Amino acid sequence: MHITRYTDYSLRVLMYLALKGGGLATIREIAESYDISKNHLMKVVQDLNNKGYLTAIRGKNGGVRLAGRPEDINLGHLVRDTEQDLALVECFSNGRGCVITPACELKRMFAEALEAFFKVLDQYTLADLLPQGKAKHMVRLLRIG
Repeated sequence: MHITRYTDYSLRVLMYLALKGGGLATIREIAESYDISKNHLMKVVQDLNNKGYLTAIRGKNGGVRLAGRPEDINLGHLVRDTEQDLALVECFSNGRGCVITPACELKRMFAEALEAFFKVLDQYTLADLLPQGKAKHMVRLLRIG
C-alpha cells in the first residue's frame, strides 16, 4: 500500500491547522513550513474545504482553519476520502482483468489486507497524530507562530 502525495499533503495541512489551535493559516504559510509547493497545496486545501475538513475564509485577512476538532477527524475516513485509487492489484479495477482472476485468491487476500489497513486507521484521529509531548516540538519545527 502506498499513500499518494495528495493524501500526505492532506494530512500535513490538517496537522498544521490543528497545531495552529483554531487560528487562521494561509496556504503560503503552510507550504513554506513544510517546504512543499504552494500550487500542490491549493488543490488539496480546496478539496478539504469541499469535504468539510476545513473552512476557507476569502479576502485580505483570510485563510484556512480546521472545521472541527482534531478528535473528530478520523484518519481512516480521511484516507478513504483522499485516495483516488485503492486498487492494490489489477483485478480490483473494473477494467480488463488478469486472465487468472476467476481462479486466483490474490484479490481476496489483498481485499482482506486493505480492510485490515483501514481497520487500524479507523482507530485513530487527527488528535492522535499530535500527542501533547510532541506537539510543542512540531510547532517549533514548523515555525508556527
